[in-house]
Order: sequence, then structure tokens, then C-alpha cells
Amino acid sequence: MPTPMGFELIRQLFHKPATNCFPVKYYPDKTTVTELMKKVQDGEVKINSPVEIPEKFRGKIIYEREKCIGCKLCVRVCPSRAIQFLPEEKKIKIRIDRCIFCSQCNDVCPVNCLHMSENFLLANEDRFDSEMIVE
Repeated sequence: MPTPMGFELIRQLFHKPATNCFPVKYYPDKTTVTELMKKVQDGEVKINSPVEIPEKFRGKIIYEREKCIGCKLCVRVCPSRAIQFLPEEKKIKIRIDRCIFCSQCNDVCPVNCLHMSENFLLANEDRFDSEMIVE
């Protein structure tokens, strides 16, 4: 007995996938994902963006250290406690692995030293890697 689900399965066998190949269009043979991402960073392979980045996208935080006045407002408003104040330098350190990308720190900063970038490739095996900490 044919069902709507059966018809849908047969229809999808003959259609192209709705998704695009990410992170690269043609994945090289005998390469791990870590090696592939290193090649992307070195510029050997070009990233095939999964979707167009929308306006006001909230990606990795950019911190302009010279502008920071050490007011600690961003530390107070951070709901995930991803921002740590360094009292000896009167600057902050942001842990990307804890950040929920809510942008409250950007909104409250009086000197606009925090911004959201379009960088969305933040996965890393080591949470204490220098890529995962913004200083």
C-alpha cells in the first residue's frame, strides 16, 4: 500500500541535495578535517561558505585592546561568564568556548572596543588553544 512517505522517498532519490558541500566543494582524499582546516588557514584551499553571512551576524568577538579602559561593564553583563578581567593589566580576556554570542558585551561597552566578526569557523579540539581565547 503506497503511503505519502513512500512517494516522498522515491521523489528524493532523483533530486539533487538541498545542501551545498561544506567546508570545501571537493573534499580531498586521504585528508583529515584538521589537515584540511590548516590548508584553509594557509590559503591552499578556499572555503565554500555554507550560506551567505547575513547582516549583523554574530561571529567571533573582536577585542581592540588599545581602546579598552578597563571599566568591567562587559564582565558584569556576560551571562555565560566568558569574560575575565585581568587586574594587573586592566584589560579583559574572552573565552570563546564559553561565549554564547549574545552581543551584550558589545552593546554595553562605552568605548566600542568589542565587535562581532563574521568568523563562524570556531570549532577546535583544544579549548585552551590561542584561537579560542581573545586577549
